[in-house]
Amino acid sequence: GLSSAQLAANHPVSGGTYEYAHRWLNPTIGFVAGWMFLTAKAASAATAALGFAGYAIALFSDSATAEPSRGLVLFLAWTALVGLTVISLTGIKRSAGVNTVLVSTTFGALTVFVLVGVFDGGLGNAKAVGAEVYPSATGGRGILEATALMFVAYTGYGRVATLGEEVKSPRVTIPRAILSTLVCTLALYLAVAAVAVWTVGADAFAAAAKGGEAPLQMVAQHFSIRWMPAVVAIGATVAMLGVLFNLVLGLSRVALALGRRGDIPAVFSKVSPTSGSPVGATLLVAGIIALLISVGNVRMTWSISAFTVLVYYGITNACAIRLAPAERLYHIWPAWIGLLACLGLAFCVAPSVWLTGCGWIAAGLIYRVVWRARFASEPT
Repeated sequence: GLSSAQLAANHPVSGGTYEYAHRWLNPTIGFVAGWMFLTAKAASAATAALGFAGYAIALFSDSATAEPSRGLVLFLAWTALVGLTVISLTGIKRSAGVNTVLVSTTFGALTVFVLVGVFDGGLGNAKAVGAEVYPSATGGRGILEATALMFVAYTGYGRVATLGEEVKSPRVTIPRAILSTLVCTLALYLAVAAVAVWTVGADAFAAAAKGGEAPLQMVAQHFSIRWMPAVVAIGATVAMLGVLFNLVLGLSRVALALGRRGDIPAVFSKVSPTSGSPVGATLLVAGIIALLISVGNVRMTWSISAFTVLVYYGITNACAIRLAPAERLYHIWPAWIGLLACLGLAFCVAPSVWLTGCGWIAAGLIYRVVWRARFASEPT
């Protein structure tokens, strides 16, 4: 987070680490960063769209156990994608307003969950669940793998960096936004996790997640207030929309940067003179997400996203190490810790996942060589 903040403050352009690597490392590493970002976040966006559809169906369904039809799930996911894509094309000001509503609703639902959990006996159950708070079966390897997988959940702050061109006073605004986002996210995750585990125990909470259920809804069913599961369901539904919306915004700006530098067709580098939005890049991203919605596997998608995002932010930290003393907002040691941690955690996921990720990096580099040799002109 510190690395992203100071890089964006010094180089506030669309594209995030793709652009930072071009400036502070080299174009090949920059392309790998952009390739990884598009891969990971397009898959995450598809997962969020499908998650929205699943939660929405569960919210209005009479039967909690009925399996929704695939056609209905796909229809709702595509509809959400189309609606949010249209909003993102109207410009960053309106998009920011919509995003504020989505985030505020999610934050409100989770805050209610935490408060009800605390005053409804959740914290009082801490002694009752005892050893279940820290299951003895979980070893160091399991914690490292979980950390690698959960890294994805904290990286939403990166959208601030990818929208650098559209931020006023970037050297002040971007670091403040990134750091406040991380602090709020960490506090909220800690509070939600504490209430959930203290209410039902770690084993029951894990079983709900593995079983494909909505774990927080399961926890809310243990509260005496009967309407809490509905509040959680609404919060989860809106949260999925917020994730999808932010990813459409961030991905389109990376695609815009790729188009500017000739790594994809130049048509995707055009910006609307009225809205300031990259229309072609946004439609390209929406099309990719729409395809992934129809064929994506949620569990595998999440794991591959974790690996590729860790590589992406490893490159981010490498860029921050190369900052000149006059460019630094913070000390160099967090960037070194971030680089080593990201690359180390990337290989803590299952071997099949990181092997697939490395193969995808190789495929991207081959594409870049072929594209530039046959079609692309040198960027100005």
